[in-house]
Amino acid sequence: MRYRRKQYTLAQQYGSLVHHKGLNGSGRLTHFGFNFDFKVQPTPLSRQYFIRITMDRANPPKVYVLEPDLYKLAGDRKIPHLYSQKEQRLCLYLPGTGEWDHMKSVALTIVPWVFLWLYFFEDWLFSNEWKGGGEHPPPSEAS
Repeated sequence: MRYRRKQYTLAQQYGSLVHHKGLNGSGRLTHFGFNFDFKVQPTPLSRQYFIRITMDRANPPKVYVLEPDLYKLAGDRKIPHLYSQKEQRLCLYLPGTGEWDHMKSVALTIVPWVFLWLYFFEDWLFSNEWKGGGEHPPPSEAS
């Protein structure tokens, strides 16, 4: 008999965020999706960021920085690795590559990637060089 992995349900994804050790966030789960807000401080010397993860049945999670305003921090520079410059939506993985899919836990993948993205963002603010690697998708794949 062959074992087949199943997708996490929205309730399971939301529950893993609510009970994730050290996250201490809050949100709302509905039949159609969820949002989950939490604060992140990538290093002890970093500022705090207020983050929102949203997810629905049909789409992968979307991650936004609600505060502080990344544009104010960046000055006149275009911020690297954002799916949406306007919405400050973080680019954490390349769609279609298997880096993230609905069979993976948001709490165990997306949340650590948020910490890493913010770490590399703060380094970029100082050095003006994105050292986080990665590949940015074309705009049509980033929605």
